[in-house]
Amino acid sequence: MQCFKNSVFGTLLLTIALIISSGSPVAGQSNSGGDTGTTSSTKQHIYVCNQGEATLAVIDVETNEIVDRIDLQELGFSENAKPHHTVAEPDGSFWYVTLIGENRVLKFNRQNELVGQASMEVPGLLSLHPTKDLLLVGRSMSAVNPPQSLVMIRRSDMTVQKKVDTFFARPHALTTTPDGTWSYIASLAENQILSINNDSGETNLTTMGGQTHVFVDFTMSPDGKTMVVTGQVTGKALVFDLSDPSSPAVTDTIDVNAQPWHPVYSPDGRYVYFGNKEAHTITKLDMKTRTVDAVFEGEGIAQPHGSALSADGKYLYISNNNRKGTYMADQSAPASEQPGTVTVINTESGVIEKVIEVDSYPSGIGTNARW
Repeated sequence: MQCFKNSVFGTLLLTIALIISSGSPVAGQSNSGGDTGTTSSTKQHIYVCNQGEATLAVIDVETNEIVDRIDLQELGFSENAKPHHTVAEPDGSFWYVTLIGENRVLKFNRQNELVGQASMEVPGLLSLHPTKDLLLVGRSMSAVNPPQSLVMIRRSDMTVQKKVDTFFARPHALTTTPDGTWSYIASLAENQILSINNDSGETNLTTMGGQTHVFVDFTMSPDGKTMVVTGQVTGKALVFDLSDPSSPAVTDTIDVNAQPWHPVYSPDGRYVYFGNKEAHTITKLDMKTRTVDAVFEGEGIAQPHGSALSADGKYLYISNNNRKGTYMADQSAPASEQPGTVTVINTESGVIEKVIEVDSYPSGIGTNARW
């Protein structure tokens, strides 16, 4: 594995690497994917960003074991690379990672080899377009004054195609409808959401009154009719109706535990899950009744951050920052030296079936995109 620089020679090396590693002339498109049909191509992996140590962990969903650890410093990046968020192609052929500290978005193949990268300032959350060769990238929450724009990258060659002005400060929460027609990005600083028509380029700004929620992230229902966003400061989950996709309308506001973070919809559209970072709990929303169905807590849940589900919806994966030492793996070590965790939760029983210890400060996690 090696890091490719922006040069003619680097471009040549990247082309050769793509041909050798994927065996596909078109890389990064969700509907082409480069799937070889082998047993390994059907495996689902959970990709974990360890923001505190510039590493990435790869978890096999079948075994719930770490099958690979990627050290970004070995690829030429700094110890302050800060990997933050990740998402994979639906067929698992490629996956993508944002590096806040390096101003980069990386592309890895199925074998976890670095095959491409793009430059942009303080990248944050990611969203794959389901039919076009596009990767949408927001800005990091940790940036005080990031550019007021969304970036669209062509996945096949990792070149920046377009920047969309958001008209508001600190764009962060990000999602795309299952048909790819609309994308949504929200502000951390104001109660504002920008709707973007990916076909026409039309944009529309929705502004809501009241206390600033600090929108952390969106999740989209499988049918594309409903969107949920979490409010860090207000401790609420807001449910939006997308009957008019250009103007999301709030239909329900649900009180939850402190600091709700990254939400994820169940494959059947019935439930939404997310961690509550300050409360060290995980919330399960019933989207039929629009109420809190259950709250999970227990060993390993310590400042929950990212969320992902197994393809069948049976297991929920939550990354936990554990920066306060709430989970003590080594009683003799100080809180600052405790590892992060990924808790594996049975969604039916609510039982924590496994606590997977990873490197320091795991933040965003991701898996195969699902539309």
